[in-house]
Amino acid sequence: MTKVLVPTVCPYCGAGCGFFVSVERGKAVGMEYMPGHPVSEGALCSKGNAALEFLRHQDRLTTPLRRRGEGFVRISWEEALGLIARGLGDVIRRDGPGGVAFLASSKCTNEENYLLQKLARLLGTPHVDNCARLCHAPSVVGLNRTLGAAGMTNPIPDIGSSKCIFIIGSNLAENHPVIARWVHRAHEDGAVVIVADPRETPTTWMADLFLQLTPGTDVALLSGMAHVIIAEGLIDGDYIARNTRGFEALRESVRSSSPERISEITGVPPDDIVRAARAYASSPASSILYSMGITQHSTGTDNVQAISNLALITGHLGRPGTGVMPLRGQNNVQGACDMGALAEFYPGYGRSDDPETIRRFSSAWGVPALPKGPGLTATEMICAAASGDIRAMYILGEDPANSDPCSQKVHQALEDLDLLVVQDIFMTATARLADVVLPGAVWAEKEGSFTNTERRVQWSSKAVDPPGEALSDLEIIAAVGRSLGIDLGSPDAASVLAEINRTVPQYAGITRERLGEGGLIWPCPDPHHPGTPILHSAGFKLADGRASIVPVRYRPAAEGPGREYPLLLTTGRVAVHHNAGSMTRRSPSLLRREPDLFVEINPADAFPLRIAGGDPVLVETPRGGAEALARLTDRVKRGVVFMPFHFPGTNRLTSEATDPEARIPEFKVSACRIVRRD
Repeated sequence: MTKVLVPTVCPYCGAGCGFFVSVERGKAVGMEYMPGHPVSEGALCSKGNAALEFLRHQDRLTTPLRRRGEGFVRISWEEALGLIARGLGDVIRRDGPGGVAFLASSKCTNEENYLLQKLARLLGTPHVDNCARLCHAPSVVGLNRTLGAAGMTNPIPDIGSSKCIFIIGSNLAENHPVIARWVHRAHEDGAVVIVADPRETPTTWMADLFLQLTPGTDVALLSGMAHVIIAEGLIDGDYIARNTRGFEALRESVRSSSPERISEITGVPPDDIVRAARAYASSPASSILYSMGITQHSTGTDNVQAISNLALITGHLGRPGTGVMPLRGQNNVQGACDMGALAEFYPGYGRSDDPETIRRFSSAWGVPALPKGPGLTATEMICAAASGDIRAMYILGEDPANSDPCSQKVHQALEDLDLLVVQDIFMTATARLADVVLPGAVWAEKEGSFTNTERRVQWSSKAVDPPGEALSDLEIIAAVGRSLGIDLGSPDAASVLAEINRTVPQYAGITRERLGEGGLIWPCPDPHHPGTPILHSAGFKLADGRASIVPVRYRPAAEGPGREYPLLLTTGRVAVHHNAGSMTRRSPSLLRREPDLFVEINPADAFPLRIAGGDPVLVETPRGGAEALARLTDRVKRGVVFMPFHFPGTNRLTSEATDPEARIPEFKVSACRIVRRD
């Protein structure tokens, strides 16, 4: 029988790489590369190459389940939907719609996220969010405020034409290796590469200048660079005058941020701060790439705004090779935000507290009223569940019991709910706490669109059927709506995308018919528009068309080392795993390469603790402890330790401190101690 090649989008990071699933007799038998893809050009990373391994894993959920005692029993879809309808109905009658919260998924399609936030709001609750709250919420807040658009300003291939690439808080060589190829290409063509990170990583190996700063001091470093650029007259005065407001306030705010003073805070030598500032400002086309090393802080929004300030005062925006580029961690975290799966925004970033937004969507959805926001964020939902203000949660494709900070408290909060519904592909730590578990489909078992980190919307086609009684997430959401008396329309992805075309201006021209190989980049306001790869070429979507330069001042991390907890713990990713690990730790080829939780320790810190490489150790913070294997390495500075967050245990340790605006937890800085396990 002839094999059929089905075009799909990789289910892992936000690069949005394309490949073909090879299907024979209804089964996925292999994959083939997509050389014509504009981002990946036929390349895939280790995770992408192993993407089919978890498709038919024995742990896949295949039928609806309900809790019985400490375990679960299989039930029919009819019984599952009835339990959900009665449970949600009971909470709403007793506590009102605000007693219910929905958590959407950055791994699901645009159509599924759109439909879930629509269900939540038609039910009357403003409490809907997604895991961008744990990764790039500061990008949404900070970039909207400074540049007027919460997205990457330039396409990924544009990195190849940069002449100076400043990478801060991102280990893209491991986390976004296909994007790293474009950095290598630019470097080989003469571009200067600067990397700022608390840890020496494979990304730092390509750097001409490595700035190894202390965790939590990014604002200080960026302010120090701005000080040098202004003091040495390296600003683009014409660009500032034409396109920005707020420069004088920034000039005053960084006046005291001399390289010598900033060096004392960050640990970066003063001369290196000066070199970095000169290289970035003087280049004819400079770009800034960042990820969660910037955003996952109690100062995450400040960090993002400080990055925008650098780009604005040097005029490195709106042209090829320039830009501010947040690298998204999940395949559809950009799309989930675009679709309004956020506490502060309806679809298309209409503010949820704006009466005009409410009026527009009430009219579009044919209802007299919709809930006014902002609702509770993902982290606030957990706190509200713990306090009893939220009594029911519906969680789609996310695992907060593993991925949220201080995860032991998360477990208790979810256990205390009257009703917890989890829709997923595996029995995750969160699903094990649920009252009802619904079996969803993976990316290759359904169709729909995904939006990658550069705002590229791509269509992913269905290759195979889901196992057993599992259904596409779109079908499940529509069925739950019907059980609650809410008509969400036809549960096919093309029909939902057509509704998105009508309600989300940035997606108005991104129709199913136009999404061939390579997709379209929003904003795309009509069916004849080619898309907008580079933002801000003709000004900014802010008052008077001007961007806002927003001065920020350095604030220390919420938690620092002391006598009881003398070390700083920072967290991140490794090349072969992804997020909470629910997929990659079920991929045999990946798990063989990185099977266990580890902690990197500088040998100078390990010696007095009598810790050798490979020793089992206990890492403790004020929130709890986790066992790991010690790895002694100079990749971390003395006083700093590193743990990957793909394994249960790491997020028992992380801090509950949050950014006051974006509400993202401070995963990157926690005070800890380490003891050897005898």
